[in-house]
Amino acid sequence: MLLWPGRVRELLAGPVPGRSGRGVLLLVTAPVIIALSVLAYAALTGDAHPTRPGAPFVLIAVAQLISACGEEIGWRCFLQPLLRTRCGPLAASVTVGVAWGAWHVQIFARHPVYAGAFIMAAVSMSVVMGWALEGVRASRLLLAGGFHALINLGMLLFMDEESGAVLPMVLFGASCLAAAGLWTRLGLGRLRSAGASAPAKIPPVMDDVR
Repeated sequence: MLLWPGRVRELLAGPVPGRSGRGVLLLVTAPVIIALSVLAYAALTGDAHPTRPGAPFVLIAVAQLISACGEEIGWRCFLQPLLRTRCGPLAASVTVGVAWGAWHVQIFARHPVYAGAFIMAAVSMSVVMGWALEGVRASRLLLAGGFHALINLGMLLFMDEESGAVLPMVLFGASCLAAAGLWTRLGLGRLRSAGASAPAKIPPVMDDVR
């Protein structure tokens, strides 16, 4: 970042100007993931209820947003756009997701299924954000940080994964995977549509050599 400040500013700003309408859908995806996880947990255990936080909710929400944005400066605003210059949106998202999941090294002290479900959730959320932020320049950090913070708040209030319980993490990972599958389907459809609407290149006409 010290050697190439111009390149860093370009990456943090986003790859190209684009519409940010998908940003709202990204933020909506976070509570949908939490709702799917909670409903599945309630169906399997019959015991799903909100947990009262140990501090004022506004303070927790602000702290979560600040910490999430701090992470996302590196993940979704720097590393993912950097990889995007070398590979496609899905490959870049999966690569960042694996690194993001492994960064939370404390999970490997948990049950192997817990750790595997966490990595699956991290990769899936990275895919969701990768597709949602593809071509988005404005508010990139706030969108990624907002999605991240909403996920953290939902898990804090409604799930028990911090205790090391395996089932909540597995259900959360499965919900994230379902969301990633839907976003990938939509994203690939957009890419195919863009390719089909692009004008075909006309090969150059060569004069016959007599």
